[in-house]
Amino acid sequence: MQFEGALVREQGVTFAIVIVKPHVLNSGHQADEVAYSFQPAFPGVPIVLMAQNSRGVPTYRGRRDLVNFLSRVPMQAIPWKRYTLN
Repeated sequence: MQFEGALVREQGVTFAIVIVKPHVLNSGHQADEVAYSFQPAFPGVPIVLMAQNSRGVPTYRGRRDLVNFLSRVPMQAIPWKRYTLN
C-alpha cells in the first residue's frame, strides 16, 4: 500500500504525519485504528493523521502538542513524501 506522509523532526521531537480521507477523522476509534496501522512504517514514532476539506484546509488528529504545532505550520513547509507499507 502506498500513502502520502511525512517524517518530521522539530524541537527534539520526531513524529509522522499521514494523509487520510476526512471521514477517518470523524470517528475517534477508527482514527486510532488507522494511526496504529501505520506504525510499522514509523516504528516507535507518534503518528498524526491529516485530512483536507474540499477547500484544502487541513485538519489534524493525534497528540495534542503535535496537532497544536502543526496548526501553525504551512502545509508547503511539511516534507511530504510517498511511502510504501507492505
